[in-house]
Amino acid sequence: MDLDAYVEAHGAEWARLKQLSSARRLDAAESDELLDLYQRTATHLSHIRSTAPDPTVTQYLSTILAKARARAMGTRTGSWTVFATFFVETFPAMLYRSRRWWLTTMGVNIVVAVLLAWWVADHPGVQTSMLSPEAIDNLVNHEFEGYYHESSNSEFAARVWTNNAWVAAVCLAGGALGLPVIYMLWQNISNLGIIGGLMADHDRLGLFFGLILPHGLLELTAVFVAAGAGLRMFWSWVEPGDRSRASHFAREARASMTLALGLIVVLLVSGLIEGFVTPSNLPTWARIAIGVVAELLFFIYVWTLGRSAVARGVTGDVTGADATAEAPARG
Repeated sequence: MDLDAYVEAHGAEWARLKQLSSARRLDAAESDELLDLYQRTATHLSHIRSTAPDPTVTQYLSTILAKARARAMGTRTGSWTVFATFFVETFPAMLYRSRRWWLTTMGVNIVVAVLLAWWVADHPGVQTSMLSPEAIDNLVNHEFEGYYHESSNSEFAARVWTNNAWVAAVCLAGGALGLPVIYMLWQNISNLGIIGGLMADHDRLGLFFGLILPHGLLELTAVFVAAGAGLRMFWSWVEPGDRSRASHFAREARASMTLALGLIVVLLVSGLIEGFVTPSNLPTWARIAIGVVAELLFFIYVWTLGRSAVARGVTGDVTGADATAEAPARG
């Protein structure tokens, strides 16, 4: 390696890192820039040590990195700016960019649920092959409604939040293989379709929708987002385009982690609705209206903040420098 040429090529970055490390105050953008330059300079130092070790350059970069590390430790910890940026730009941008995947997943699952409910409601023999007449009567007249009243509101909300987060996590984690995502979707949508068909056949659709829609709209949307991201991750292996399979998969995996963090909050909201609104004494129309408003707010969030962030170039992924940088190695 031509060390002089290497120093000339990256000297400006090192000087900028030194300047940021010595600054009295840094704003959010400068803090992010400091961390990016720190990671790149660490890679540069590792490369120099392994290919063209020079004591002067090595000492110079080591000193800069030590200062930058000390500054970064005190600059980024507990930053509300990072938190706000995630929910105002990063998360909605990822939702908007992946919208075709989760909207398609949503559409297919709704069609399957409706067809399955119709099939179950229209074929009494199918019903009795699944459950005894006594069990069906107990489900439609007691168990379905009783499920939402079997524990305290806060305990119920916490339980459904945990369960839904687990379902979303399985959809995301299973994306590498594809089939686990489809299996998890089938489990959820088949249960919904079968119960809906049984309730419809016993003239209990009003009760069914009155208990499902308040929380189910947002809850199922979050599951569809997770499943869409998982299937998109799987497709990155099948059809990587003009990128390598490893590179494309890594990008989609990082995107899935972004969505996972944001969906925790979305599922928390749906869990609170299921715990406190669904079993409440509010009129059915009021409970459903709350669910519809929550769903509309989610779509407004995606199509306003998300589209705006994407138009500004936000991808939801790490910066280009981080995405291509190699981890430092010992020389």
